[in-house]
Parts: sequence; C-alpha cells; structure tokens
Amino acid sequence: MPDRSSPAATAPPILSLRGLFVRYGDVPALSPLDLDVAPGQVVTVIGPNGAGKSTLLNAIGGALPANGQAQGGLWLAGQDVSRWPIEQRVGAGLCLVPESRELFGSMNVADNLLLGSYRRHRRGEANPGDQLDAVYALFPRLLERRSQAAATLSGGERQMLAIGRALMAKPAVLMLDEPSLGLAPLIVRDIFAIVTRLKALGVAVLLVEQNARAALRVADWAYVLETGAVSLQGPAAAVASDPRVGATYLGRSSPAASAGVRP
Repeated sequence: MPDRSSPAATAPPILSLRGLFVRYGDVPALSPLDLDVAPGQVVTVIGPNGAGKSTLLNAIGGALPANGQAQGGLWLAGQDVSRWPIEQRVGAGLCLVPESRELFGSMNVADNLLLGSYRRHRRGEANPGDQLDAVYALFPRLLERRSQAAATLSGGERQMLAIGRALMAKPAVLMLDEPSLGLAPLIVRDIFAIVTRLKALGVAVLLVEQNARAALRVADWAYVLETGAVSLQGPAAAVASDPRVGATYLGRSSPAASAGVRP
C-alpha cells in the first residue's frame, strides 16, 4: 500500500486543505478530504469523469457556482484563506488554468500574456510584466506567434498560452485542470514536459488530469479521487504500481482479474 504520510513531510506545504467538503444544494459533491502541496512539487489528482476533480479545483479557487457550498480549512503559505473571495485568492497566488482555457481570441498572444500580470499592475508593482521573457523562454512557440490572434492558434498553442498567462501572475500554486484535454499525443507529451520544467523552476503545481499515465509520470505525489472521496494517495510511483490503479487507469491487468477472481 502506498505511503499515506503527508507529501509535504520535509517542507511546510504551500497549499493545505483540511476537511474540505463541497455540496451543490443538498447533493454532496466532495466528501471531507485533506490535501497538501509542497513548494516546487507536482501533486496530481486522477480519477474518472464525475469524480469531483474539477469541483476540487473550483473550491480551492473560490469559483464554485451559485448553488455550490464549500466547508473546511484552506491555507495558502500558512494563511487561512478559507473565507476569501475569488479575487483575493487569485491575488494571493492561487492561479487556475481551466480546461476551457478562457483566452481572449481576438487579442494577440503578447496582449493575452500581459493580461496575466494585470493584478500585479493594480497592486502597483514596479515591473509587473517581468515574467514575459521567462514565459517566452519556456514557450518559444509563443514568442514566434506573439503578434498572432489567440483564436488562430492550434489547441496545443492555446494551452501553452493559457499556462503562460497564469505564470505572468507569479503564482504560489498553479492549478491545471485537464491540460491534455483534446490534444494530439505529441502535443500532450510537450505539455507534460513543460509541467516537469515548471517543477524544476520551483513552481508548485496541482494537476487534475484524466490521462493518469502521463500525470503519474511527472507528479511527486498522487491522489485518486472516486465519487467525491480520496480512495488512495501516496508517492506517484507507488500509486502507479498499485494493482487496482493499474487495472482501472493504466490499462494493466490485475493479478485478480487475470485469475478470474472478482474484486
């Protein structure tokens, strides 16, 4: 069984959830769960459609729909942000890249990126666009297309632009919701290579992803979310080697299935 100790055992977590519970009206969507993300760590949440993965990210970001209610503790860099509105959470460094990407299609790449630093500009920072060169270094294709309208980009380029725009805000935690959705396999490989580079740059990443194989390959720690509850957690390599995870999410036959034994 994978180790269930905290992923932040050697460093204080930058993001910490305790007893997070979400419901829509009278319908529970997430059972009380705990989750930690350490600085410079990639933590992934995998699970089937409808498990509550996107609900989890929206609850952390404060972006639940009107009929959604979240309870429990949420700390960012040791500060209780549980009752903060979405704008205040984003300003504190919780940045979500949604699966829809939500780019401004008529604006060019450079202007979309600069919009990511808008809150830093409003705070009066001296050089709010100082991440632009770093983003172009991470995504050379965006530099090539900096004058091109976002609507004319390929799916992979739009995903790069969405991630780059979030990085312009210098996030404390970058939350990625299904970054491989709808992308060709070669582009998926590029996107996950970028996630690995973000980890090397010290960016904390919370990755929600249906492509469990790719997610577990780049993550340090993994949570398996099923029907709104964490069914398994541990170091990503240990979770990947779990027979049930292999059979359900990675396409490997479990010993029990091979022997004709029902779980």
